[in-house]
Amino acid sequence: MSDRAYPNRPILAVSTAVIREGRVLLAARANAPGAGLYSLPGGVVEIGETLAEAAARELMEEVEVTAAPVGLCGARDIIVRDAEGLVSRHFVVVTFAARWIAGEGVLSPEASDIRWVSASEARDLPTTEGLHDALAAAFALADPR
Repeated sequence: MSDRAYPNRPILAVSTAVIREGRVLLAARANAPGAGLYSLPGGVVEIGETLAEAAARELMEEVEVTAAPVGLCGARDIIVRDAEGLVSRHFVVVTFAARWIAGEGVLSPEASDIRWVSASEARDLPTTEGLHDALAAAFALADPR
């Protein structure tokens, strides 16, 4: 069993909404939970890392993109219960809005597809819960238009 299954406390994670010329980078999750759903690249914060450092590292590790954070654009709980009602997963995800610097995005073991899409195009994709609210906030912070 992974150390993320049946945790004794919530696990802190980050994600990044990278904005580039009116588009945001979305990655299809390659693994459960949420395999096949489009979401923002991200992952778990490591000991000794700031939230911003974790967001930059996860963005590079997952899709090989560099971006400059401009602010927080959301936070949400992801709580999954098993058939008996026990909490099998609990993540607290803090989301950053960021402006693109470099990288087109590459597939990885965590990202089975990558797309740069407008906010309206994102609505046509199967996405993780709460994504559209985070995108609206990210575009307000990071899109100079």
